[in-house]
Amino acid sequence: MSEDGKIVTLFGMTTPTIEDETLYTDAKSPDQAFSRLAAIIKLLRGPGGCPWDKKQTISSMAPQLLEETYEVIDGVKEEDLANTREELGDVYLVTTMMAQILSEDGLSSHTEILNEVCNKLIRRHPHVFSGATAENPEEVLKLWNDVKENVEGKKKPTSILASVKRSLPPLERAYKLQKKAAKVGFDWTNSHDVWKKIQEEFDELVEAYEEHDKDHAEEELGDFLFSVINICRFLDIDPALALHRANQKFFSRFTYVEDKMKEAGYQLSKEYMAAMERFWNDAKTEGL
Repeated sequence: MSEDGKIVTLFGMTTPTIEDETLYTDAKSPDQAFSRLAAIIKLLRGPGGCPWDKKQTISSMAPQLLEETYEVIDGVKEEDLANTREELGDVYLVTTMMAQILSEDGLSSHTEILNEVCNKLIRRHPHVFSGATAENPEEVLKLWNDVKENVEGKKKPTSILASVKRSLPPLERAYKLQKKAAKVGFDWTNSHDVWKKIQEEFDELVEAYEEHDKDHAEEELGDFLFSVINICRFLDIDPALALHRANQKFFSRFTYVEDKMKEAGYQLSKEYMAAMERFWNDAKTEGL
């Protein structure tokens, strides 16, 4: 702890203790707040910390980062400032935890990670920091790519699709692949043609199903889903967000059904399907 009582724990820090008063005091500046968060996370993963937090790895935290990101998007779309702020905090938590894990494993550090992104921002904005000129977003993007290729030495991909990472979830990857191809004119003429393609792929899926050929059905189902994502592009709707919204809707309605079934003294089972369907329709009527 420094002489003025601030936690000095973010970069190359020693492990704080639960007696440190500043752990429990709201910070007065962003740097103090970030140091406080890093100190708490280091404490949770240190001796006498939390068994759950100590068990986490980079791999186990990655899905949580994706989940928390979607929660932020939910808050933004719903124009819920309080929820957006809370979920952004969770994103800070997850990313700081991941950085702490890398630090413990000797693979990186908070300092290296933050310095790297700061240096990249300065390097890729020469129109702000180095006297270059960019009058509009298009020129900014050109400068950005020039720096990547000519300053950072990142080779230009042999395919325009190469920048779409294979590690992306399949839904997001399909959307990005289609958008990349569409930028060079490889696209449907209009939405009517896309709807026709969806119907065509649906018919082929039904045919594969009726053949009882699982491998063929899997292939056709993939083609069908890919064509549905195409119409998402034409409607300017992110398919992942649309599906996330549908998931949340199903969750809200089903938990409503669970509550009503419990109140009515019914079990959640197939024999009470009529009651579950009635409560499901009630949930829809109530706007869930």
